[in-house]
This record gives sequence, structure tokens and C-alpha cells, in this order.
Amino acid sequence: MMSVTHASTVTPAALITEFAWPNLCFDGLKVLDLACGSGRNGLWFLAQGAEVTFIDRDLSGMSHIEHVNAHKYQYDLEAEAAPLLPIEAYDIVLVFNYLHRPLWPQIINAVKATGVIVYETFTAQQAQIGRPRNPDFLLTENELKSVFANWQSLHYFEGQLCDPQSTSISYKAQLIARKPKT
Repeated sequence: MMSVTHASTVTPAALITEFAWPNLCFDGLKVLDLACGSGRNGLWFLAQGAEVTFIDRDLSGMSHIEHVNAHKYQYDLEAEAAPLLPIEAYDIVLVFNYLHRPLWPQIINAVKATGVIVYETFTAQQAQIGRPRNPDFLLTENELKSVFANWQSLHYFEGQLCDPQSTSISYKAQLIARKPKT
């Protein structure tokens, strides 16, 4: 059963839709949309046939999503009581507009061998033009690249982005990388 209302108004990140995925068959892949917000990125993978786990501290914006392959978990990833992410459980892990450095080891461990990380978040330059401004939520130059340095980089960008829908400008780092075989 699939019930996803207002899905046509939810647009996934361009990083996902414009990337030339090496394996275009997502059927049965396990995807984690971490700190998912409205779930817009995970919904794209769900529509492609993937099984998607959505995690966020507030899932109220996702009440419209009811699908046999959608799993929703509400907890604060930064809380001490938050469950650990399962180890080598996901083919693809998505992280957008979220940075909590202590979670990086869990994110890395949650990706299966030869699985993929898709990460896009703000860099320190963002503080010059808007939010976030707290350095805890801003990547330093090449920080994202260095965290995943031993992974096979499929895409990397760091700099100014313009959202085609809202025309808002932001400074972000983007990474799509494949985890090495263990």
C-alpha cells in the first residue's frame, strides 16, 4: 500500500536527481535518510523501488507517508539515549543540511561495504550570508572530503550553490562516495 499525498510538491535535492547513478536499479536497496526533515530525498528513492528508513527528531511533516517500504523512526540523533545506527545495514545513506560530527563513525559504519554515502551540508562560508552560523553546524574547508578520504569519490563539490526553485544562495559541500570493500 502506498499513500504519499503531496508528493508532487516535494522536490528532492538536485544532487540526487542530477547524479548519474552507476546502478539505476534501486529495487530492494536499503536507504537511510538521516535527519530527514520532510523526507523529500528518501521519498525519491522510495519511488524508485528502494526500502527507505527515515530518521528525524520530528516526523510530524511525514504523517502523509504510508508505504510498506517506508520505515519511520523519531528520535533525536544527538541525544545520549538515541539508539545506535545499525552496522552495515544500508546500501545508501543520505545526509542533507545536517552536521553532528560525533555521529560520523556511526554513519560510516551504517553503510554496507561498497555502499554509498550522499552528504550535502553547509560550509563555514555560509555564516557570512545567513544561517546556520554556529561553527558546530558548519564544515571547515575540505572537512567532508577528509572524513571520507579512503572512500571512492564519485562526486565532490564545495562552494556556492543556487537553489533553482527558490533562487536562494548557500555555501555547501557535497559528497557522493563509495565505501571500500572490507
